[in-house]
Amino acid sequence: MCGFAGIIGNGSCEMSILENMINTLHHRGPDSLGFWFDDTNQVGLSFARLSILDLSSAGSQPMKSNNGKYIIVYNGEVYNHLDLRNEIYNCNFSYNWKGHSDTETLLAGFEIWGIEKTIQKTVGMFAFAVWNTETKILTLGRDRFGEKPLYYGWQGNTFLFASELKAIKKHPNFASRIKTNSVSDFIQFGYIPAPNSIYEGIYKLMPGNLLKIDPTKKSEDFVLKPYWSLIGVALKGINKPFESSEFELINQLENLLVESINSQQISDVSIGSFLSGGIDSSIITAIMQSQSKNPINTFTIGFEEDNYNEAKYAEKIADYLKTDHTEYYVSSKEAQSVIPMLPNLYDEPFADSSQIPTYLVSKLAKKNVTVCLSGDAGDELFGGYNRYIWAQKFLKIPYPLRKISSSVINIFSPEEWDKIYEITKHFIPQKIRLTSPGNKVHKLAGILSINTINEIYTQLVSICPKSENLLINDIDNVNLKKMWETIPANLSPENKMMLIDSLTYLPDDILCKVDRAAMGVSLETRAPFLDHRLADFAWQLPMKYKIRDGQNKWILRQILYKYIPKDLFERPKMGFGIPLDSWLRGPLREWAEELLDESKIEKDGYLNPKKVRQKWEEHLTEKKNWQHQLWNILMFQSWLNKN
Repeated sequence: MCGFAGIIGNGSCEMSILENMINTLHHRGPDSLGFWFDDTNQVGLSFARLSILDLSSAGSQPMKSNNGKYIIVYNGEVYNHLDLRNEIYNCNFSYNWKGHSDTETLLAGFEIWGIEKTIQKTVGMFAFAVWNTETKILTLGRDRFGEKPLYYGWQGNTFLFASELKAIKKHPNFASRIKTNSVSDFIQFGYIPAPNSIYEGIYKLMPGNLLKIDPTKKSEDFVLKPYWSLIGVALKGINKPFESSEFELINQLENLLVESINSQQISDVSIGSFLSGGIDSSIITAIMQSQSKNPINTFTIGFEEDNYNEAKYAEKIADYLKTDHTEYYVSSKEAQSVIPMLPNLYDEPFADSSQIPTYLVSKLAKKNVTVCLSGDAGDELFGGYNRYIWAQKFLKIPYPLRKISSSVINIFSPEEWDKIYEITKHFIPQKIRLTSPGNKVHKLAGILSINTINEIYTQLVSICPKSENLLINDIDNVNLKKMWETIPANLSPENKMMLIDSLTYLPDDILCKVDRAAMGVSLETRAPFLDHRLADFAWQLPMKYKIRDGQNKWILRQILYKYIPKDLFERPKMGFGIPLDSWLRGPLREWAEELLDESKIEKDGYLNPKKVRQKWEEHLTEKKNWQHQLWNILMFQSWLNKN
């Protein structure tokens, strides 16, 4: 994995500036730096390399095509690049190969097929920038699901682009103007949905898109051209579902997973797997181990707090599979030491608290390997989130009855529901027991009073709903509304939610979290579930293979049963979090008090200081558990302090 940065500037493209920009991305590419500069056209490309394929200088970037037409900087992996090379050979196309990197394969493809057609042939994750020396056009591209980041935008007369915001911010023309819409989105969701960034004029390239820049035609109205559409894939699959037997579909999916995992293990460096003990990471690990003669490397982070500790489950699975397992129990002090790093690690406000254990497990893995596979996207593709099951059930209940039920639930506070649950949980089957039941029940109450699926979804994924009035200038999420409008009304509630999650929450929260945390320690991560051929298959599966009898990820469970006894992984979904509630009342209290100072919040002018203070006091007195809302606020205040 690597990082890149570039400039198209009117008098503001200098080698010293490029050096300053790319030096901020050393963590993404600690092995070497590369530069290409065209003073006549005021274009500069820079690259920080983490060597994965072709460790020799033949894999260095920026890289030029044989005919000199294309100059590329590229961050990612094309897993089928050897197949593409064979296809190039069969075209009777003479290409002077210098090495065996996938970057060189892409350039050869550009010469034969052009950029768009070549990218459509790829299986992989990537972000890239290509300068055409003949047409003087820059093309930016990003992979289908948004595994790899790419920011861009005009700042004055200068066009800037980079793998991370910190590189763009080093250019002297960068104007640090905070975008109010982005603050509103962040406080609501805990992340900033694409295409916006936290800054005015700087955007995230949407997944599955190409963007062409003509430096002579400066315009903020960027024209994106999709080369792949997840909505198109989903609609095609839903309208033409599989009619095969259960046995055939289980075997087909298993074969696709084996193929994807094998292709993603191609590397010239050491490789391992994150293992949480949940279904998704377990199935990736189990198949990896089944394909290896030697024990594979697996990594898990544990916490002393039992409700947040998945390490004990991961250890049992690792023992059963006989992997070379490394686990590390993190103290609260050690986990908290990561917090000051977060504003710089993520560049913009980001509040998924699992960012902390994700960083720590990446740091642990990097001691032994350079590449790690993960189970990300299993939830979005195979119905893993509880909200999909809830949506099925909610809409079957008459609306008047739902409203009455909501009022009854709200009679008791989340903490009172926690106490009720503790008394009664022994009568509840183990596999459907909940963590943080009080919060979940109150979230349920909020949903029961809503009538449409898009409103239900927004309520489910909103950490700080608009009704909380935490912001002085709150703005509706226009992009989310537009996205809902692109989804046909006749889809089932579950399919709508899975599709929206895959378009927003997956790239902008999950994949962002993993990329920055792992690249912060120079570790490459790969997600076998994000092979787009697997996505094609998943969307052709009828819903009964994803959610059945109130159980999610049904088909994945059937595959995992072949590798691991069910009692090792059949348990309530935990998530990958930290004990925020108690930490905020204890060891993090002093840090939080400083950031939540009313006078400072009022001076900053974004948040309502009275509302924020009320939540903080209610949390401290245990009247309510506002851990997630407070974390959003604290991450924003922490970022604001550093920026």
